[in-house]
Amino acid sequence: MKPGIHPEYHQAKVRCACGNEFEAGSTLKEIKVEICSKCHPFFTGKQKLVDSAGRVERFKRKYAKFEQERAAKGSTKKSAS
Repeated sequence: MKPGIHPEYHQAKVRCACGNEFEAGSTLKEIKVEICSKCHPFFTGKQKLVDSAGRVERFKRKYAKFEQERAAKGSTKKSAS
């Protein structure tokens, strides 16, 4: 290996949004994460929705408008018959 070209490797503190902290090897000294093995639904066995930035609500709003238009078109076709 050539000297001086590789980054330094540290024991990094990993901090989760749930409050869990653990150490791992990394080139960074501190790492912040949103989900870890203590709070992730796969590891905890609990079903919970992990929604980042309201994606589910945004999807529902977008397609609610589509469904309303579709229902309105369907009711006009039935009344014309």
